Amino acid sequence: MNRIEKLLSTLHPFPPQEKFFLATAKRIAYGGARGGGKSFAMRMKLILLALGYPGIQILLLRRTFPELRENHIHPMRRMLHGIASYKDSTKEFLFPGGSRIKLGYLNDEADALQYQGQSYEVIGMEEATQFTETQYFAMTECCRLHGNLKVPFTPRMYFTCNPGGVGHGWVKRLFIDREYRDGEKSEDYVFIPSTVYDNEYLMRENPDYVQSLESLPEVRRRAMLYGDWDAFEGQYFPEFSREKHVIEPFSIPSDWLRFAAMDYGLDMTACLWFAYPRDQSRLVIYREFYRPDLILSQAAKEIGALQRGEKIRFVAASPDLAGRRQDSGKTGFDILSLHGLHGLIPAENARIPGWRRVREFLKAGEPGTPFLGIFPQCRNLIRTLPRLSFDPHVTEDAASTPHEYTHAPDALRYGLMQLPFLPGEEKEIRPKPRSIREEFFGREEKNSSYLSFLQK
Repeated sequence: MNRIEKLLSTLHPFPPQEKFFLATAKRIAYGGARGGGKSFAMRMKLILLALGYPGIQILLLRRTFPELRENHIHPMRRMLHGIASYKDSTKEFLFPGGSRIKLGYLNDEADALQYQGQSYEVIGMEEATQFTETQYFAMTECCRLHGNLKVPFTPRMYFTCNPGGVGHGWVKRLFIDREYRDGEKSEDYVFIPSTVYDNEYLMRENPDYVQSLESLPEVRRRAMLYGDWDAFEGQYFPEFSREKHVIEPFSIPSDWLRFAAMDYGLDMTACLWFAYPRDQSRLVIYREFYRPDLILSQAAKEIGALQRGEKIRFVAASPDLAGRRQDSGKTGFDILSLHGLHGLIPAENARIPGWRRVREFLKAGEPGTPFLGIFPQCRNLIRTLPRLSFDPHVTEDAASTPHEYTHAPDALRYGLMQLPFLPGEEKEIRPKPRSIREEFFGREEKNSSYLSFLQK
């Protein structure tokens, strides 16, 4: 048995790792939780490619060189002894067939300059959430054919990652939320989840490590043990859980009360539709409108068209729209009403009391039966609500930046502030509203002589 055969004989991947080894998409992320065998999976994936494609050029990155040395250089020198030679001056493994695995670091954005003009068929970014989106995009420019390969090959990038870190947003956008910009194709991005419970070796040989993850504080436990991308330190609403709050859509009964709430800005118009039964036992958000670059008349027409035929009690809108505009002498409400959006009322804009109310609704109920349920088509609310962080200057407030994350949560806050109840409150039995006849003439019997003329 030669050294390569001996190395391969020691390879016993558990199912997520095997899936990672076989994947061929252009962008593949692996992991999401601690103990899922991420570093081993990345090392072996790159080694297998170097052995299988003579001449391939591979770059493996960590944020700092000490991390690179401990997590990859030392283990790879042991694994590749007699298979590939290590050149310490350039930090690279050289294979007999001309393949190369170069190891590098990106401690800050300026470090990306050292790779300018270089070409690698494969780039691996270990602990990808420790890199900024700018660093990621800089490396995509280097992911191209080098020219040494003798067989067809599609350049690709691999990532291992946990929730949290400076790169949490871009990794989550691409691989979890699957929100793509121009030039990004959904079929190019694959996420392969793995947790410590998939790692047969750790489960068997190091149960204390598993217990240490299980004993973490709730928010960090959700991120590190289960790979929950909606949980991270500094998150403003740790109460939010996709598993709990995102529910299967259903046909809303005709007797449920419905209303809408809208946050308007030229950069983004966000509108949410709410419904609840008369006993106020639950609340659902069943529709979302989320569109940039709309003037008020366009927003009115599009939102009005979505709710046509429904009995919408009111639309709570950004309170600044109630102010009169100097150029036209009309309020924003006037313009919206003129173009078909009626029932407008100014939303209550007290931020901290509003966020407290959001928190109350998120906390109410149990998994599987939340008080506040969100239909999955409200994807921007689901995407942005867990991304809100604390304002660094106002203790109880949510940060207003990045501004793109605030539109749908603001519409949610406006809507909840209009409700006449909180979860779990005793329901008030309200008297039937008085009719105009009763208001003016009292509650005499309907056959009273002086009321009879009203019935003619």
